[in-house]
Amino acid sequence: MLKRMIVGVMSAVAMQAAVAGSGDVLHIYNWSGSLSDDIIKRFEVGCKCRVVQDYYGDNEEMLAKLSAGANGYDMVFPSSFVIQAMIRQKLLQPLDKSKLPNLVNMDPAFMKQSWDPDNTYAIPTVLSLTSVGYNTSKIKALGIDPTSWSIIFDPKVLSRIKGRVTVLDSSREVFASALMYLGKDPNKATDADYREAQQVIKTAKPYWAAFSNASYLKELAVGDLWVSLGYSTEFFQANEDARHAKRPFAIANVPQREGNELGIDTMAVLARAKRPDLALQFINFMMDGQNAAQLTNLNGATNPVRTASPYFRKDLKNHPVINPQAPAIRKWTVLRELTPAERRKLTRLWTEVKVAR
Repeated sequence: MLKRMIVGVMSAVAMQAAVAGSGDVLHIYNWSGSLSDDIIKRFEVGCKCRVVQDYYGDNEEMLAKLSAGANGYDMVFPSSFVIQAMIRQKLLQPLDKSKLPNLVNMDPAFMKQSWDPDNTYAIPTVLSLTSVGYNTSKIKALGIDPTSWSIIFDPKVLSRIKGRVTVLDSSREVFASALMYLGKDPNKATDADYREAQQVIKTAKPYWAAFSNASYLKELAVGDLWVSLGYSTEFFQANEDARHAKRPFAIANVPQREGNELGIDTMAVLARAKRPDLALQFINFMMDGQNAAQLTNLNGATNPVRTASPYFRKDLKNHPVINPQAPAIRKWTVLRELTPAERRKLTRLWTEVKVAR
């Protein structure tokens, strides 16, 4: 998730070295390109230190490297669903909250999740909603309601947009959305619920153009697709691309009234950190509203920092996903970690979906 921000260039590295203290270095292991140069520079100036980043492409890569004993990193940005695994493997250290005065800025709606009930190890930083993105001109002209999962799963609706719809190539995301469409809680779903959701997915599949984790962004931006089940940050980028290309349409993104899955990336300090003090300074820095808002303005992420919204771009302040109201948030679900048996079951169901005609 959330990997499309500007990556630093060599001139930025030179500038970083100019403001850095000779011996104070914060080593960050992070999503590729997820922090802007400006954020890094501002922190370096404030802490009189230097920031060095190494990057990973997904949680599995990060977890595998750290589990294998990789040293040299002070902090990391894991997604919520791997926090429990990292705690079990003793990869993270408890946060010294006395060093985090900006915790008062955090929205309680996004804190104290099941994966870390007291935020002992991790603080939310970037949120992305698995939701519906759509071509405003086409869907408005057809009179289709994008605020329901019916736009993805109901054959009566899909028959009007057949071949112009994609869904993520992700069993967890698609099944969770189908369960919500059926009024089921994906964190409490029974075997019967999963089978019912599978049938919904199989019935809808002939109307979909593809399962897509990446190409849907470009295809929405150029108008080849009209609807996608995907990530809110990707829909933000698709709309930015369409706007810059001066397309005669926009890509909108709305939550679904049946509920949505909320993905949370977090900030955490590694157990082997040599400079946990600098890592805590950075976490506190990112809980300042003005600093946090820079992430939203650049990648369209929902922001867990309450004091960030005054610094949002004007066009984002009323966005229903980026700056949501409390009633909508109450229907957003963070998926729990599956047991090995549950993962095997979901894999079987997903394979049956993929091979179905």
